[in-house]
Amino acid sequence: MTMTRAKNLPAEERRNVTVEAVITLAATMNPGDITTAAIAKHMHLTQGALFRHFPNKEAIWHAVMQWVATHLMARIDKSAAKIKAPLEAMAAMFQAHVAFVAEHPGAPRMLFGELQGADMTPAKRLARAMMVQYAARLNDLILAAKARGDLPQDLDVEAATVLFIGTIQGLVMQALISGDMAQMVTMAPRVFHIYRLGIENAASDIRNQTSGEIRHVS
Repeated sequence: MTMTRAKNLPAEERRNVTVEAVITLAATMNPGDITTAAIAKHMHLTQGALFRHFPNKEAIWHAVMQWVATHLMARIDKSAAKIKAPLEAMAAMFQAHVAFVAEHPGAPRMLFGELQGADMTPAKRLARAMMVQYAARLNDLILAAKARGDLPQDLDVEAATVLFIGTIQGLVMQALISGDMAQMVTMAPRVFHIYRLGIENAASDIRNQTSGEIRHVS
């Protein structure tokens, strides 16, 4: 972006560009190390110009998390919207989530950074709310799959939801470490296939088995 264009942007577009700048910076540096000076420099602005649209850094971070939540949820909702089979809808959500991260690698770094922070900031509350919303989508699809007979009636829905999200998080972390986002996208269908086989064939007494093993060990 040129300096002239940045200075002449309407207020709302300037805020959006600021959010995009933070996500871009987060792809290559620790989100905790991103300063308002770095953001302003990336945008070819002064810090004063930046703060005309945000009262403080916390407000910028909240706007970033709002962008991530809105765009990620819109992406996964769109991917599954016209798919009637719940398990196929989950597969589409899985792939859409991974594709979103591949396109915006700074987004998960911002999300993980907020969720790991000790302080309950507005951005962290928003991140948590997004995770709750995401889990609710999965919960509904898993219940629908059980109702259709596609999954065992006694499948642990909560565990299946946690595993879905955790599997994506594992893929994302490996991609961030290796720096190979393309490999993550290629691997996603194979990983989901294993996840699907797992929940389709989950042992009905797994929780009893686990608790029994724990009692035996103790």
